[in-house]
Amino acid sequence: QVQLVESGGGSVQAGGSLRLSCVGSGFTYTRNCMGWFRQVQGAKREGVAVIYTGDGRESYADSVKGRFTITQDNDKNIVYLQMNNLKPEDTAMYYCVADPPLWVGNTEPCSVRYEYSNWGKGTLVTISS
Repeated sequence: QVQLVESGGGSVQAGGSLRLSCVGSGFTYTRNCMGWFRQVQGAKREGVAVIYTGDGRESYADSVKGRFTITQDNDKNIVYLQMNNLKPEDTAMYYCVADPPLWVGNTEPCSVRYEYSNWGKGTLVTISS
């Protein structure tokens, strides 16, 4: 059973930075999609950044490109989300997600556009103006 544990959320002012961490365990396969979604209460979940741990290919939402960077530590099944130049609209609950890659019919094995079945409990990020 896959388990995902997030950490690193908090409150910062606009323009600041935060780094989120997600530790994964219980994977069946050694190469997976791992990444981050976010959700504001009452709104739809949004894919933020996802990485394919097999070769490091990354996928980002347009709203965070150039500001957020996802990285991985394969040896420990950990992914990080470095968030810079944070804006009030980045305020949300951030969830770690994971699934095996989707190779069939796709050029991207992992994408923020895909659905994911494994979710962490979330970590809250609050950005004040």
